[in-house]
Amino acid sequence: MPVRMIKKMPHKLKFSFHRVEKRIPMEIPVLIDGHRRAPGSESTFTENVSARGARVVSVRRWEQGEPLVFTSRTGEFRSPARVAYCQPLQGDGFAIGVEFLDPKGRWVVQSPR
Repeated sequence: MPVRMIKKMPHKLKFSFHRVEKRIPMEIPVLIDGHRRAPGSESTFTENVSARGARVVSVRRWEQGEPLVFTSRTGEFRSPARVAYCQPLQGDGFAIGVEFLDPKGRWVVQSPR
């Protein structure tokens, strides 16, 4: 069977990205700790959550892949985590995507089993 060559290829290819789990808008008080340049815990909150991670507001700029410790302020949940992304917010602060690596305790969203 002959192969046809396409003379014109589009310059921009669009890829769609779908999360494994849907994020649920929810403000949960949390602590994040482990910033390389600004030691100490930051008391903050989530914007949305899933069983595998959360979007968190931070006053600090984080690097993608940077490790941190994520804890609910109630102490019922704790996980080492990594920064999936860091985006500047309008005004002050940053939104960081946090991926849980080894969650322990009771989180607001449970993984389907």
